[in-house]
Amino acid sequence: MKVQKLNYPQFNETLYRTTLFNGLTVNLLPREDFHKTYAVMTTNYGSVDTQFVNSQGKQVDVLAGTAHFLEHKLFEKEDHDAFDVFGEYGANVNAFTSFTKTSFLFSTTQNLSKCLETLLDFVQEPYFSTQTVEKEKGIIGEEISMYDDDADWQLFFGILKNLYPKDPLSVDIAGTKDTIAQIDPQVLYDCYNEYYQPANMDLFVVGGFDLTEVLDVIEADQAKKDFNAFQNNNELPLFLGKSGSDIRTFAEKTLNVTRPKSMIGIKGMQETPQKRAGLKYKLELELGLYLLFGESSLLFQELFQAGIVDDSFNYELEMERGFHFAVISGDTFRFEEMEERIKKTIAHAPEILANSSTELELAKKEFLGQYIQAQNSLESIANGYDGKLFDHATLFDYAELVPQVSLADVCAAIERLFRPQVISTFRVMPVNEEK
Repeated sequence: MKVQKLNYPQFNETLYRTTLFNGLTVNLLPREDFHKTYAVMTTNYGSVDTQFVNSQGKQVDVLAGTAHFLEHKLFEKEDHDAFDVFGEYGANVNAFTSFTKTSFLFSTTQNLSKCLETLLDFVQEPYFSTQTVEKEKGIIGEEISMYDDDADWQLFFGILKNLYPKDPLSVDIAGTKDTIAQIDPQVLYDCYNEYYQPANMDLFVVGGFDLTEVLDVIEADQAKKDFNAFQNNNELPLFLGKSGSDIRTFAEKTLNVTRPKSMIGIKGMQETPQKRAGLKYKLELELGLYLLFGESSLLFQELFQAGIVDDSFNYELEMERGFHFAVISGDTFRFEEMEERIKKTIAHAPEILANSSTELELAKKEFLGQYIQAQNSLESIANGYDGKLFDHATLFDYAELVPQVSLADVCAAIERLFRPQVISTFRVMPVNEEK
């Protein structure tokens, strides 16, 4: 087994990476001074993966919420629950599903080998029965109902429905009560067999452990299992309607909130660059958005001093497999003024950024400081790994890129993202708000 040694002398870190015989990518980052170890196992499969071509060449349509449903059900086996096993070993365990990934994780200060074997086994040995699947529908249904009343969640998915009305990105990660009602064990097995193959997965372990011992545990566990050949058919493009004609420019809904919530979304209409160029593009956008909408930006300072916004004002960039978008939001009674100023900033972004060389250098120092601080967190290091999206980039690669970004790079990235026809507004209004 060939192990690649990746040195980051600037941060005094060494990452070990290997690909096992079955295609599983393994990243190991030993840290001598740590007692805790954190591990996360991820499959390149999330809520947006609603179609695949099976081994017979037939297209299979996947019900919304299936990836999230699978995440829940993998813990439960015929005669035990993986949560209980980790508890006996003194470890904390959890999982999460995003648009493009499903991850299973644990942290522990003891019984590391047993915990690693348990993680690999419960993820790679599925068991689904009609009885347990039906029971889970009620649990996930309650989760969906809970998010129906979450104003911030509704605001976020409201803007996604505006930006991506024809794409699975606009559907809640948990699905809907109607879609999960149709899930049965066979649906789960079909999707599991398609996506939960080692070649479509990765494992990241960081903390206080012996490198050779952990490698031996992982390799021995994988050697005793057989897997189907992975068909890489889940690279679905989500940037449909490139003219922007499918985008809804405005929508709103009423909920039990005390103040209106407004969010402006900007849809990335072009494919992101591949490999590390994509990572650099993401960093350029993050820096540009920070200069335009961050707490030190002229826009925020003016809006804050005028009493139009408070510390609820925020921006976010999402960039995953097949899509990217930015959102700017705030809670305010003066939402129309906020929206107008945001749109004006978007329209004049090139001129604003052209004179921001000093601000950019300060922003780069702040970003670098945040990346260095994040290296103190085992969770941040492991969860910051993007898998194959940016050619296996890590938190350390992000940090090394920061000094390379120029003002011209930032301006070009922002101009690429900001186009008038891809801007939309969504509001969550108080129930009794007068129009």
